[in-house]
Amino acid sequence: MLAAVPALAQEQVGDLDWRPEVASPAYVADGPRVRVDQGHGSEQTIEGRYAAFAALMRADGYRIEASRGRLDAPGALDGVAVLVISNPARPADGSRASAFDDAEIEAISRWVEQGGALLLAADHAPHGAAAEALAARFGVSMGTGYAFQPVGGDVTANLVFPRPALADHPIIEGRDDSERVTVVKSFTGQSLAGPTDATVLLAMSVDAREAPDLEALQTIRRRLRAGQDPSVVLAELSRSALPAQGVAFRFGEGRVVVLGEAGMLTAQIVRFPDQPDREPLRMGLNTTGHDDQQFVLNLMHWLSRLLP
Repeated sequence: MLAAVPALAQEQVGDLDWRPEVASPAYVADGPRVRVDQGHGSEQTIEGRYAAFAALMRADGYRIEASRGRLDAPGALDGVAVLVISNPARPADGSRASAFDDAEIEAISRWVEQGGALLLAADHAPHGAAAEALAARFGVSMGTGYAFQPVGGDVTANLVFPRPALADHPIIEGRDDSERVTVVKSFTGQSLAGPTDATVLLAMSVDAREAPDLEALQTIRRRLRAGQDPSVVLAELSRSALPAQGVAFRFGEGRVVVLGEAGMLTAQIVRFPDQPDREPLRMGLNTTGHDDQQFVLNLMHWLSRLLP
């Protein structure tokens, strides 16, 4: 979502009032264990911004819990069916760009290769840079900026993926016709490129672009609205986006889904404390006009091997 006011005037939180409805839960009891990484600076916690994701997983029968330490610690991934890493952050001490050091990256990749399943979601800057080294271990390249779509004399970073942009894949088809996904919406992220054997779940349009940071994206919007030549503005301040915003692939005996946007997996609201009469903005599962909830369920079904 493009920022409309300075960041200090916004309050972005999980929508704790959102309640999922799952018509046909995948697991009745003792479902697979899903562990959400909360040990690498992410604000996407199952008590906060990812509360809706946690609620949806529980409604579908999964057992969900937080991981608060290093992922290469003894027993860190024991009994885990799906590891979820969403918007990790760079170390606060600035010791490195990656949220994960080499030892953790090797531990995660080895666990997946031996049969684990990873969902890695990292959206717009700076999250791509923090997740870039981990993604690269699985053969995924990250744009690390702000992916957007030119629209007339403006831009949007809230991307819509209609059926032609979606893959022929179990994550899109679901278990039956009632679970088929026909449109997915994302809420400001980056672009991706997967390994050669990856399936592009969410294909970027041919004219999609990526700005290196929010300042550049806002400058593009301002100059386009002022009537400047789009070809000049876009060439100066952005680059062609990578081909995907979501990919899925097998890695050894395991499975991996990487998304370039984290908000579609949950429900969040943005309040404006300095404007008390302004209606809060909603993004994610608490909005309409998309099949994001079914997309989330299907990708978790594939990662937990309910889908082939």
